[in-house]
Order: sequence, then structure tokens, then C-alpha cells
Amino acid sequence: MLLFKISTYAIVDGNMKIELVIAAVALVFFIIGIYLNKKTLSRNPQKKPEVDKNKIAELGLSKREYEVLVEISKGLSNKEIANSLFVSESTVKTHVSNLLVKLDAQRRTQAVRIARQLNIL
Repeated sequence: MLLFKISTYAIVDGNMKIELVIAAVALVFFIIGIYLNKKTLSRNPQKKPEVDKNKIAELGLSKREYEVLVEISKGLSNKEIANSLFVSESTVKTHVSNLLVKLDAQRRTQAVRIARQLNIL
């Protein structure tokens, strides 16, 4: 905002030197932005721990129940899960119910938390 006001006075006053200063400041901030962006992108992403497939089998989760659990962890609703997995919403509700029993959870969020603790997500 301040730079805009200064540039307005520079145009009215006829002093174009201030325009060059503003352009230089803008260029400096642009270069800083590029540097910070590259620095952020160059960081090594944290490796996610590998999924414990033995634990999935130990819990007795079917392939489809596990797929539903993964979709729940993405924050999708039953309807959205049904659309993404090409099943009916009632089928998803059945799978969610089975998941809650097998993971000994009361709610979907609790099931996701337990699944992450068990290293199956």
C-alpha cells in the first residue's frame, strides 16, 4: 500500500527515480520469494512408515474394508466413498460398521487414529 502511494506521488510530481526504487524493491522481494520456494521444495519429504500387512491380516480386515478405511482417513463421507469405490452407500455403511468392531472404535475418527497407531494406514 505504501509503495502504491509513493508511486502515485512520483507520477504527480514527475519524479520517476522513485519508480526505479519501487521496481528494485519489487525485484528483490521476487528473488527472495523464488529462493524460499526452491528451498522449501528441495527439502526431503518425510518417509511414511510402511504399512504393516501382517497386522491387517491379524485384525481380519478384508481388502474392501481396508479400502473403505483408507477412504475414511481421507475424510470422505459414506456417499463419497460409495462413489469412489463403485458400491452402494449401504455397503459402505456395513464396511464401516465392521471396521469399528474390528478396530474396537466408537467413531470413524477414532478408527483412523487406532489404524495409524497400529501402522496400517
